[in-house]
Amino acid sequence: MNSNKKTVPIIMDRKNSSKKIVGLTASDYSFSRLIDETDVDIILVGDSLAMVALGYTTTLPVTMEEMIIHTLAVSRGCHNALLVADMPFMSYQVSNEQAINNAGRFIQEAGDQEVKLEGGTRMARRIQALTDVDIPVMGHIGITPQSINRFGKYQVQGKTFEDMRNIKQDALALQE
Repeated sequence: MNSNKKTVPIIMDRKNSSKKIVGLTASDYSFSRLIDETDVDIILVGDSLAMVALGYTTTLPVTMEEMIIHTLAVSRGCHNALLVADMPFMSYQVSNEQAINNAGRFIQEAGDQEVKLEGGTRMARRIQALTDVDIPVMGHIGITPQSINRFGKYQVQGKTFEDMRNIKQDALALQE
């Protein structure tokens, strides 16, 4: 293993020391190589590749298979940064077992080191199930593209006091 390779503990140490953590998104090998040659800490294979690489109008149609193919391509160019992959819509929402199986596929088949999923308090038990089997999780709260049908459009979250309080509660639930 590359001695410069960022790992979850290294990122956590940076977070706990208040050092800035830099992350960028890649969906292919070439861009991954370019990013990885910089001092970026995290490369995310985001489900946004549905729109920017595959031409979908939302993130919702991207499949596990498409995400694994893109994550594998990115992993081939990612030798220094921590590699994180977005769990696509309906790949983790149904059950803990489904989430564990799909997150495990990212790690086994695509070389991923951590998964990212949307949801705060309502996903806290799911995240706990993943971390209980040693799958690191990055939570995503606030503007959650997989909730487009609930919100009707992509919009800034946290504009009201109640919304801000809910986002803070989500963050605390994920931190726990």
